[in-house]
Order: sequence, then C-alpha cells, then structure tokens
Amino acid sequence: MLSKNTVKFIKSLHQKKFRNQEQQFFVEGEKSVLEVLDSTFDVVLLLATDHFLTFNRALIAGKRIEVIPVTQKQLEGLGQYQSNDSALAVVRFKSNQEFEYPSGQLVIALDDVRDPGNLGTIIRIADWYGIRHLIFSDQTADFYNPKVIQASMGSFTRVNFFYADLKYLFKKWEVPVYGAFLDGVNIHQMSSPSPGVILMGNESQGISTDLEKSVTQKVTIPGFGAAESLNVAIATAILCDNFKRLLP
Repeated sequence: MLSKNTVKFIKSLHQKKFRNQEQQFFVEGEKSVLEVLDSTFDVVLLLATDHFLTFNRALIAGKRIEVIPVTQKQLEGLGQYQSNDSALAVVRFKSNQEFEYPSGQLVIALDDVRDPGNLGTIIRIADWYGIRHLIFSDQTADFYNPKVIQASMGSFTRVNFFYADLKYLFKKWEVPVYGAFLDGVNIHQMSSPSPGVILMGNESQGISTDLEKSVTQKVTIPGFGAAESLNVAIATAILCDNFKRLLP
C-alpha cells in the first residue's frame, strides 16, 4: 500500500537538495523504468500498476526491490509526467568516480551546459553515436534532474559520466580537445582527426575563456542562413556525426 510518507519522499526527490541528501532519484514511464531495471543502476523501490507488474514479472524477479502496486491515478500525482500509466522507480546515485580516458574513443565534455533538457538530449545523442563516456563541469546541469532523465529516453543507463575540473582533466589526459566555436575550422573541411574530446560550451556564453586555453583545435559548423547560432544539443549531434564519419 502506498503510504503518505512514501509519497512525501518521492515528491522530495524533485528537488536537487533532497536528491543529493538521499543519494537517490526517480525514473518514470514504462520505457525508462524498464531500461533502468535492466541496467547496472540499483533500483530500491518500484511503484507500478498491476499491468506493468504482470507483464514484467521475470525482469523484476530476483531483484532486491521493494514493490508497491499502485493505480495510474496515484502515479500521475508523483512524477512529472502528466500521464504515467505504468511505473515509477526510485534509484540510487552512482558514485562520481573519475574514469581514465578510453583510448581511441570520443568523449563528450560539457562546460556549464545549464538546461536539463539539453543535457538529457546530449546524453541520448551520445548513446546514438556509441559514445559511452561524458564529463561535465561542476556548473553543468544535474544528471539526476527528472527533466534530464526524461529527455534522455533511457540513454542515461548506457553512459559513464562524472563531474570534474575540466581544465585539470584535459591536462592530465593529454588528448586532443576539439572545442565548438563560431570562428573555428569548418568541420566539413577537416580530415583525419585523432580521437579525443568534443567540448561544448554554455548555451549563451559558449566555452569559457579560461577553458578555451585547453582547446587544441577550434571547430565550427558552417551556416547557410541567417540564424545567429545553433542549440547546443543540435550542435553536439552535428559534430558527433561528422567526427564519427571522419574517424577510422
């Protein structure tokens, strides 16, 4: 039975303060909940309709998860979806553990990307292009924000990430850093780049002046119309596509 304390706890996870305090976040909707149940994340609580529980019994069996049957109406009052007719899961954070540069691979780095929707979309883009490693500046949006999880469409379960001092990390890794700038080299004219880091900047300010010094190659996406700039997530997708085409 769904208690008032459980409802209060889940609603508290809408706020970053309480997510950090509890080291937990929530995932909602059938697709994303199924993704997280089948991932390396630790699910501690599952609220689900009878229909969801019946059709996914095998996936849930054997896992140490508290399961509470609920109605669709109860689910809709807990998360951010206006319509959730399946499930909501409470999941533990993963530790903010630094990984070494994955040799021969692309890594996406975000410098102060603040919008949760953009972050979630970039995670989904990374997953689409098989880029499994992302690094974020401390000012970048919270990975566990419900809007990030929602926009990633389950891709958050298939990427590795951590928050760090990017300037320090780039110096440590000693790999090419390709920074997105309006005055960079035309990405369509690049040839045979080496694997490294694709660095994207803040939605309005771009890459910070301090971090610009760590960029080894400025790149740009040529425009053919009158728009002043591209959304950071769209720009990330275009750069990822070109680098995947160019790299061996």
